[in-house]
Amino acid sequence: MIQISIDRPLKKVAPNLVLGVVSARVEVAKNSPPLWKEINKRIKELQSTITLASLYEIPQIKGLRTAYKALGKDPTRYRGSQEALVRRVLQGKGLYQINTVVDINNLISLETLHSVGSYNIDNLKPPVVFRIGKPGESYKGIGKEIVNVADLPVFADEAGPFGSPTSDSERAMITLGTKKVIIVIISFTGQEHLKGQLQRTTNLLCDYANASGEEIKTAIIE
Repeated sequence: MIQISIDRPLKKVAPNLVLGVVSARVEVAKNSPPLWKEINKRIKELQSTITLASLYEIPQIKGLRTAYKALGKDPTRYRGSQEALVRRVLQGKGLYQINTVVDINNLISLETLHSVGSYNIDNLKPPVVFRIGKPGESYKGIGKEIVNVADLPVFADEAGPFGSPTSDSERAMITLGTKKVIIVIISFTGQEHLKGQLQRTTNLLCDYANASGEEIKTAIIE
């Protein structure tokens, strides 16, 4: 497990912030029909229980939006990735099939309703700290141009920021050639259910990314 910590200034702004981390060696495939069966099942559950009008009352989404506001960021402009996923599902737009690890990431986000990030360990330079983005910091986003991460919660290593609860960088993204990953569940609402969510993530990696349960490591970072 690579070293990950939460910077104190960010924890002061978001006192209930906790990270659930899973580290694993994987085999990434283009897609998995059984995995997509699970994803489609969860999509139907969300469509039958949540509306766009009630979206902002979900504690996990509300917690992230509250933290963003405290940092001076407009959460309607910088949406959490879980909010963006759920909105897309509720609007009937479906999800893109990317690869098995990214698809697992999105399923975990839809199930937990937390923002979840997955990163290629071989492209990181630890230690990693979850901190507040500094003025002028940015990176090339996945499928996007330059993402301004100043004043956003960001994951950063010795090479600089590479991910946030809103949008991740190309540098650390998961590809078919990725061998080692960390998946991070970003909870702004404390540890409730987090151990079970880490076990669920572990199970999905074993089932759909050929990970070995004996080699998978998990941690809860406060």
